[in-house]
Amino acid sequence: MAALPDRDKLLRNFTRCANWEEKYLYIIELGQRLPVLSEEAHNPENIIQGCQSQVWIVMRQNDDGVIELQGDSDAAIVKGLVAVVFILYHQMSAQDIVAFDIRPWFEQMALTQHLTPSRSQGLEAMIRAIRSKAANIS
Repeated sequence: MAALPDRDKLLRNFTRCANWEEKYLYIIELGQRLPVLSEEAHNPENIIQGCQSQVWIVMRQNDDGVIELQGDSDAAIVKGLVAVVFILYHQMSAQDIVAFDIRPWFEQMALTQHLTPSRSQGLEAMIRAIRSKAANIS
């Protein structure tokens, strides 16, 4: 399984896509790169409320204080959005996640303008859930 790109490469790759069909395919590809989430992790405790699709996110803090995220969705495009969010929060501490404004990255990618309202709401729900969990860790 190919590794996820860093933030800058994500943005570069995204802007190189010729049109929104290519961008959606790239987002789906990113979702396919996520490690498989264990069946045990597919539980109500990890489900993100406010998403039309089923989304599970597991967050843990490693010994270095870095937050490690794992996730899954039953919808390919949403799983890709999970991957995008994970890329943007990669290698951050809980405090960094709480302080980091992720929305300008979405604006640079013109992502929110091209998502359906329900997907945009789901994306916001993911961000809120991650930030809330991070705030409880920090």
